[in-house]
Amino acid sequence: MQTHQLKRNNPNMKRVIVARGGKRGKTAGRGGKGQSARAGNKRRPEWRDIIKRLPKLRGRGISPQKSFVAKPVIINLEALEVAFVANDQVSPTTLIEKGLASTISGRVPAIKILGDGEVTKALKLSGLSISGSAKEKIIKAGGTVVEIVPKVISKPEKVKKVKSEKKEVVKEEGDKSEKSKDSKKEAKPAKKEQVEQVVEKVAKIEKKVAKEDTKK
Repeated sequence: MQTHQLKRNNPNMKRVIVARGGKRGKTAGRGGKGQSARAGNKRRPEWRDIIKRLPKLRGRGISPQKSFVAKPVIINLEALEVAFVANDQVSPTTLIEKGLASTISGRVPAIKILGDGEVTKALKLSGLSISGSAKEKIIKAGGTVVEIVPKVISKPEKVKKVKSEKKEVVKEEGDKSEKSKDSKKEAKPAKKEQVEQVVEKVAKIEKKVAKEDTKK
Protein backbone atom coordinates (compact mmCIF):
# COMPACT_ATOMS: atom_id res chain seq x y z
CA MET A 1 0.00 0.00 0.00
CA GLN A 2 1.31 3.41 -0.95
CA THR A 3 0.97 6.52 1.19
CA HIS A 4 -1.32 8.09 -1.35
CA GLN A 5 -3.70 5.15 -0.97
CA LEU A 6 -4.28 5.70 2.74
CA LYS A 7 -7.75 6.90 3.81
CA ARG A 8 -8.77 8.35 7.13
CA ASN A 9 -11.75 6.98 9.10
CA ASN A 10 -13.34 10.40 9.67
CA PRO A 11 -13.12 12.74 6.70
CA ASN A 12 -12.91 16.49 7.11
CA MET A 13 -16.27 18.24 7.69
CA LYS A 14 -17.34 20.44 4.82
CA ARG A 15 -17.50 24.14 5.55
CA VAL A 16 -21.13 25.36 5.29
CA ILE A 17 -21.22 28.49 3.17
CA VAL A 18 -24.13 30.73 4.05
CA ALA A 19 -23.53 33.73 1.82
CA ARG A 20 -21.47 34.27 -1.31
CA GLY A 21 -18.73 32.01 -2.57
CA GLY A 22 -18.40 28.29 -3.24
CA LYS A 23 -21.22 26.02 -4.34
CA ARG A 24 -23.73 27.45 -1.86
CA GLY A 25 -23.32 31.06 -2.86
CA LYS A 26 -25.68 34.00 -3.08
CA THR A 27 -29.02 32.63 -1.79
CA ALA A 28 -27.36 29.63 -0.08
CA GLY A 29 -29.90 27.12 -1.40
CA ARG A 30 -32.93 29.24 -0.54
CA GLY A 31 -34.05 29.70 -4.12
CA GLY A 32 -34.66 32.80 -6.16
CA LYS A 33 -36.74 35.81 -5.35
CA GLY A 34 -39.51 35.53 -7.91
CA GLN A 35 -43.03 35.22 -6.48
CA SER A 36 -41.86 35.38 -2.88
CA ALA A 37 -40.29 38.79 -3.47
CA ARG A 38 -43.40 40.39 -5.01
CA ALA A 39 -46.19 42.38 -3.39
CA GLY A 40 -49.46 40.50 -2.77
CA ASN A 41 -47.76 37.11 -2.49
CA LYS A 42 -50.53 34.77 -1.24
CA ARG A 43 -50.02 31.10 -2.04
CA ARG A 44 -52.62 28.52 -1.00
CA PRO A 45 -50.99 25.92 1.27
CA GLU A 46 -51.14 22.34 -0.01
CA TRP A 47 -52.07 21.00 3.43
CA ARG A 48 -55.32 22.95 3.36
CA ASP A 49 -56.51 20.99 0.33
CA ILE A 50 -55.49 17.70 1.98
CA ILE A 51 -57.30 18.58 5.23
CA LYS A 52 -60.45 19.49 3.30
CA ARG A 53 -60.54 16.02 1.77
CA LEU A 54 -60.33 14.28 5.16
CA PRO A 55 -63.68 13.08 6.65
CA LYS A 56 -64.94 14.86 9.76
CA LEU A 57 -64.76 12.90 12.99
CA ARG A 58 -67.97 12.44 14.96
CA GLY A 59 -68.18 11.92 18.72
CA ARG A 60 -67.76 13.47 22.14
CA GLY A 61 -65.57 16.55 22.10
CA ILE A 62 -65.95 17.12 18.37
CA SER A 63 -69.75 17.39 18.52
CA PRO A 64 -70.55 18.66 22.05
CA GLN A 65 -74.31 18.48 21.45
CA LYS A 66 -74.19 14.69 21.66
CA SER A 67 -76.12 13.44 24.69
CA PHE A 68 -74.45 11.52 27.50
CA VAL A 69 -77.59 9.44 28.01
CA ALA A 70 -77.56 6.20 26.03
CA LYS A 71 -80.56 5.62 23.77
CA PRO A 72 -82.85 2.82 24.99
CA VAL A 73 -83.31 -0.46 23.15
CA ILE A 74 -86.69 -0.39 21.37
CA ILE A 75 -89.02 -3.41 21.44
CA ASN A 76 -92.51 -3.43 19.93
CA LEU A 77 -95.64 -5.17 21.24
CA GLU A 78 -95.51 -7.64 18.32
CA ALA A 79 -92.36 -9.22 19.77
CA LEU A 80 -93.90 -9.48 23.26
CA GLU A 81 -97.01 -11.19 21.83
CA VAL A 82 -94.88 -13.91 20.22
CA ALA A 83 -92.30 -14.41 22.99
CA PHE A 84 -94.43 -14.37 26.16
CA VAL A 85 -97.41 -16.30 27.53
CA ALA A 86 -100.33 -14.84 29.51
CA ASN A 87 -99.49 -13.60 33.05
CA ASP A 88 -95.75 -13.62 32.31
CA GLN A 89 -93.43 -11.09 33.93
CA VAL A 90 -91.84 -8.77 31.34
CA SER A 91 -88.69 -7.09 32.64
CA PRO A 92 -85.23 -6.30 31.24
CA THR A 93 -83.81 -9.63 32.49
CA THR A 94 -86.66 -11.71 30.98
CA LEU A 95 -86.32 -9.86 27.67
CA ILE A 96 -82.60 -10.71 27.61
CA GLU A 97 -83.39 -14.35 28.43
CA LYS A 98 -85.89 -14.50 25.54
CA GLY A 99 -83.30 -13.01 23.18
CA LEU A 100 -85.22 -9.81 22.45
CA ALA A 101 -82.42 -7.71 23.94
CA SER A 102 -78.75 -8.20 24.79
CA THR A 103 -76.38 -6.84 27.39
CA ILE A 104 -74.02 -4.00 26.48
CA SER A 105 -70.52 -4.61 27.88
CA GLY A 106 -72.02 -6.80 30.63
CA ARG A 107 -74.71 -4.30 31.64
CA VAL A 108 -78.46 -4.51 31.23
CA PRO A 109 -79.49 -1.68 28.89
CA ALA A 110 -82.47 0.65 29.20
CA ILE A 111 -85.42 -0.75 27.24
CA LYS A 112 -88.50 1.03 25.89
CA ILE A 113 -91.71 -0.65 24.71
CA LEU A 114 -93.47 0.89 21.72
CA GLY A 115 -97.04 0.33 20.56
CA ASP A 116 -96.56 -1.28 17.11
CA GLY A 117 -98.71 -4.40 16.92
CA GLU A 118 -101.48 -5.84 19.08
CA VAL A 119 -101.49 -7.67 22.42
CA THR A 120 -104.09 -10.30 23.38
CA LYS A 121 -102.34 -11.59 26.53
CA ALA A 122 -102.33 -10.14 30.03
CA LEU A 123 -98.67 -9.29 30.61
CA LYS A 124 -97.06 -7.78 33.70
CA LEU A 125 -94.48 -5.14 32.72
CA SER A 126 -92.02 -3.72 35.23
CA GLY A 127 -88.71 -1.85 35.10
CA LEU A 128 -89.32 -0.63 31.54
CA SER A 129 -90.15 2.69 29.97
CA ILE A 130 -93.25 2.51 27.79
CA SER A 131 -95.05 4.71 25.29
CA GLY A 132 -98.63 5.90 25.85
CA SER A 133 -100.18 3.81 23.06
CA ALA A 134 -98.44 0.63 24.24
CA LYS A 135 -99.59 1.23 27.82
CA GLU A 136 -103.23 1.59 26.72
CA LYS A 137 -103.12 -1.65 24.70
CA ILE A 138 -101.56 -3.65 27.55
CA ILE A 139 -104.11 -2.36 30.09
CA LYS A 140 -106.96 -3.17 27.67
CA ALA A 141 -105.67 -6.74 27.37
CA GLY A 142 -105.81 -7.04 31.20
CA GLY A 143 -102.12 -6.52 31.90
CA THR A 144 -100.34 -4.26 34.37
CA VAL A 145 -97.58 -1.69 33.90
CA VAL A 146 -95.08 -0.53 36.52
CA GLU A 147 -92.98 2.20 34.89
CA ILE A 148 -89.57 3.40 35.96
CA VAL A 149 -89.95 6.44 38.20
CA PRO A 150 -87.41 9.09 37.17
CA LYS A 151 -85.07 10.17 39.96
CA VAL A 152 -85.69 13.73 41.07
CA ILE A 153 -82.65 15.26 42.74
CA SER A 154 -84.04 17.20 45.68
CA LYS A 155 -82.14 19.68 47.79
CA PRO A 156 -80.85 18.34 51.12
CA GLU A 157 -82.99 18.92 54.19
CA LYS A 158 -80.25 20.85 55.95
CA VAL A 159 -80.22 23.52 53.25
CA LYS A 160 -84.02 23.77 53.39
CA LYS A 161 -83.93 24.14 57.20
CA VAL A 162 -81.26 26.84 57.02
CA LYS A 163 -83.27 28.75 54.42
CA SER A 164 -86.48 28.50 56.46
CA GLU A 165 -84.62 29.73 59.57
CA LYS A 166 -83.21 32.66 57.58
CA LYS A 167 -86.69 33.59 56.39
CA GLU A 168 -88.03 33.47 59.97
CA VAL A 169 -85.17 35.67 61.21
CA VAL A 170 -85.80 38.17 58.42
CA LYS A 171 -89.52 38.24 59.27
CA GLU A 172 -88.78 38.79 62.98
CA GLU A 173 -86.36 41.62 62.18
CA GLY A 174 -88.97 43.19 59.91
CA ASP A 175 -91.61 42.98 62.63
CA LYS A 176 -89.22 44.49 65.16
CA SER A 177 -88.34 47.36 62.84
CA GLU A 178 -92.04 48.06 62.19
CA LYS A 179 -92.79 48.00 65.94
CA SER A 180 -89.89 50.35 66.68
CA LYS A 181 -91.14 52.75 64.00
CA ASP A 182 -94.64 52.69 65.49
CA SER A 183 -93.31 53.28 69.03
CA LYS A 184 -91.21 56.22 67.83
CA LYS A 185 -94.25 57.73 66.16
CA GLU A 186 -96.24 57.34 69.37
CA ALA A 187 -93.42 58.75 71.52
CA LYS A 188 -93.03 61.85 69.40
CA PRO A 189 -95.94 64.27 70.12
CA ALA A 190 -97.38 66.41 67.40
CA LYS A 191 -95.91 69.87 66.69
CA LYS A 192 -98.93 71.68 68.14
CA GLU A 193 -98.61 69.79 71.43
CA GLN A 194 -94.91 70.66 71.63
CA VAL A 195 -95.68 74.38 71.15
CA GLU A 196 -98.38 74.29 73.85
CA GLN A 197 -95.99 72.63 76.31
CA VAL A 198 -93.33 75.31 75.68
CA VAL A 199 -95.89 78.11 76.16
CA GLU A 200 -97.03 76.61 79.50
CA LYS A 201 -93.42 76.39 80.72
CA VAL A 202 -92.75 80.02 79.76
CA ALA A 203 -95.92 81.14 81.54
CA LYS A 204 -94.91 79.33 84.75
CA ILE A 205 -91.45 80.93 84.66
CA GLU A 206 -92.98 84.41 84.20
CA LYS A 207 -95.32 83.86 87.19
CA LYS A 208 -92.36 82.85 89.38
CA VAL A 209 -90.40 85.92 88.32
CA ALA A 210 -93.39 88.20 89.06
CA LYS A 211 -93.82 86.73 92.56
CA GLU A 212 -90.16 87.28 93.36
CA ASP A 213 -90.42 90.91 92.22
CA THR A 214 -93.45 91.54 94.49
CA LYS A 215 -91.64 90.08 97.50
CA LYS A 216 -88.72 92.42 96.97
